[in-house]
Amino acid sequence: MSVVIAGRILPNKKHIVIGLTTIFGIGLNRSKDVCNKLGLEVTKKVETLTPEEVDQLREAVAEYIIEGDLRREVNMHKKRLLDIGCYRGIRHRRGLPVRGQRTKTNARTRKGRRRG
Repeated sequence: MSVVIAGRILPNKKHIVIGLTTIFGIGLNRSKDVCNKLGLEVTKKVETLTPEEVDQLREAVAEYIIEGDLRREVNMHKKRLLDIGCYRGIRHRRGLPVRGQRTKTNARTRKGRRRG
């Protein structure tokens, strides 16, 4: 039986803590907090969850801003920076690192493939 939380199918063979991190907006720390709050063992596998535990997980995860709402919020923040034309907005527009990293070397993830 596959477990679906927030529109995401959690991987059955993984521990609950790791499985919850597949949801956008839930990292390892938040995942551990949710498990501790519900009294679930972090080493328990997703496939061994009972339907009651799955319902509890759904309710606990629903308290946070996750998935589509969070993506929309992040994009709105980026758009605001672009609109006001601040330094960070200009860096977003040009596809360069935003947080002060060096670009003479490295930064290939942001800049893309070398041209010419």
